[in-house]
Amino acid sequence: MFSHKTPLVIAGIFCAIGALLHLATIIGGPDFYRFMGAGEGMAQMAEDGLAYPTIVTSIIALILFTWSAYAFSGAGVIKRLPLLKTGLVLISSFLMIRAIFGIILMFINIEHIYLNELQARPTFMITTSLICLIFSLFFITGTYKQWLSISENKIR
Repeated sequence: MFSHKTPLVIAGIFCAIGALLHLATIIGGPDFYRFMGAGEGMAQMAEDGLAYPTIVTSIIALILFTWSAYAFSGAGVIKRLPLLKTGLVLISSFLMIRAIFGIILMFINIEHIYLNELQARPTFMITTSLICLIFSLFFITGTYKQWLSISENKIR
């Protein structure tokens, strides 16, 4: 039922869903920004017609689509992408670091406005940190299981 490719396929699906949710947030506007936990500041900027929320959310969606492509490439679902091993290791590492530091940052009292806003939204930080942890575990497991295939340039 499950193959050695399954964790990377799941990681690719999760990242694609995350990217689509970010695009839906842009389309949905201020209420979607609020519902998705982006914070009142982002929702208010979207309400005011500022480009910043759209740009930031679009960049996140683009990153998630790219990560999805790397996961699918590592699983052999799509053609091999450049620097595949490096990309998978960097994606896995970034997601794990984000998961760990997301929780730590919630408890550090720094006078930086952005961090203070995150500290005021612990549910958002915990939720997104857990999502990053789950994503990272699928990327790490899948990369480990596919490592030899990726190294041989023959993805099975």
